[in-house]
Amino acid sequence: MLKIVDLSASINNKIILNNINLNINYNEVHVLMGPNGSGKSTLSSLIAGKTEFSIIKGQILFEKQNITYLSPEEIAQRGIFLSFQDPIEIPGISILNFIKYSINEIRKSQKLKAISSKDFLKKVYKVSKIIGFNKAFLSRYMNCGFSGGEKKRCEIFQMGMIEPKLAILDEIDSGLDLDALKIIANGILRLKNKKTSLLIITHYNRVLKFITPDKIHILYKGKMIKSGTKNLALKIEKYGYEGLKKYL
Repeated sequence: MLKIVDLSASINNKIILNNINLNINYNEVHVLMGPNGSGKSTLSSLIAGKTEFSIIKGQILFEKQNITYLSPEEIAQRGIFLSFQDPIEIPGISILNFIKYSINEIRKSQKLKAISSKDFLKKVYKVSKIIGFNKAFLSRYMNCGFSGGEKKRCEIFQMGMIEPKLAILDEIDSGLDLDALKIIANGILRLKNKKTSLLIITHYNRVLKFITPDKIHILYKGKMIKSGTKNLALKIEKYGYEGLKKYL
């Protein structure tokens, strides 16, 4: 589904990513780990089409199509969803209106009819029940006055409503206690269909208590230094990122 080939990128003439290679197949869960400043969020931003970084070389392929220089709108329309670490507040736009507009823009790009009100509300009921949203919450303005946990749940609600082919979840576990993380993780797994792949970005292995990945990748100082199974996260917990590097 996703293939990143020899990708290098910089900002203000400083190299952030150096020769990154990554392959994600359909119906796989990948976890990208690394310390602060390692380039994890930069990589997710480049996949999603953000333009503040300069691509030095390399390609990003999605379903065998080169999406390296497409706009965020075009990439979203192709089926890639990016959740934000700290979603911005959008006063005046309710969650439901925002999501309905997003769904219809994606459908429009695929030359499909707008979703009917009946089908939309049916989907809202199903997804909101899975992640524990109520009707009052859904009528609120987008992220306005939300707690950290509410913002995270709202991001997962969007994922469930949009049904992307690839969902990139950037630090979806940050700022959550263990109970809230369990709700979020269970929601992600229940909303993920058989064709959907996940790329979960995190510092810690807490989320791995609830979601078992197919592969874990370690990004360190802009380089992909190691890929492996869930056991790799246990080594990080034992040795830390600096210590782990000595064992590679």
